Amino acid sequence: MQTIRIKSPSSDTGQQTGQGTEKDLLPLLAGAAVAVGGVGAVLALIDLSSPLRGPFTLFFLLAAPGAAIGAALRALTPWGRAVASVSGAMAVNLLVAQGMLALHVWSVRGGVVAVAVLSSLILLLTAGQRLRHRAAKRWTS
Repeated sequence: MQTIRIKSPSSDTGQQTGQGTEKDLLPLLAGAAVAVGGVGAVLALIDLSSPLRGPFTLFFLLAAPGAAIGAALRALTPWGRAVASVSGAMAVNLLVAQGMLALHVWSVRGGVVAVAVLSSLILLLTAGQRLRHRAAKRWTS
C-alpha cells in the first residue's frame, strides 16, 4: 500500500507578489475600449456636438475592424497580429470611404454604420468558423 500525500502550494505562487494582476487588467482594458468605441459610434450617429466626438469616433473606426481582424488572425504572433490588425483596420476604413465616395453616398453616419457592419461580419464569420471547427473536433474524437 502506498501513501499519497497532498502537498500544500508553496508560498511563492506569484499571486502574492502581484504577478496575477496583469491577467486581471486585460479584461478591464478591453471593456473600457469597447465602452469608448461604443460612445464614439453613438456620438457620431446622433450627431451630438461634443469635444469627445472626434477622438472617440476615430477610436471606434480603428478599434472595431482592428479587433475583428485580430480575432481572425489568432495563429500569428502577438506583434504580427497587432501590425496586421492595424493595417487591416486602416484598409477597411479606406475601402469604405473610397466606395462611398465613388457611389456619391458619402456621409459620416453611413461610414460609421458601414465600418460597424463590416467589422461585425468579420467577427461573426470568425466565431462561426471556430464553432464549426470545435464541433468537427468533437465528432472526430
